Amino acid sequence: MEPDTVERDLVKLVLTVVELLRQLMERQALRRFDEGDLTEDQEERIGLTLMLLEERMAELRDRYGLRPEDLNLDLGPLGPLLPRD
Repeated sequence: MEPDTVERDLVKLVLTVVELLRQLMERQALRRFDEGDLTEDQEERIGLTLMLLEERMAELRDRYGLRPEDLNLDLGPLGPLLPRD
């Protein structure tokens, strides 16, 4: 196995886990927005944090030649890991 391939596969796995967590955090934030549980300042900070995380994820995908759909692992009979947005 090539070292570059190992590195790319490891990055792909890590980014997949981070993307899964990002989507879960985004859903939780939307639920809290809808319920009115957050102050305006908290809403702004969460929105900015999620936006910065998405930008950093895009930079890392580009750096390693990955597309967003590359992070959606196929779990066979269970279907894809990440929901399709």
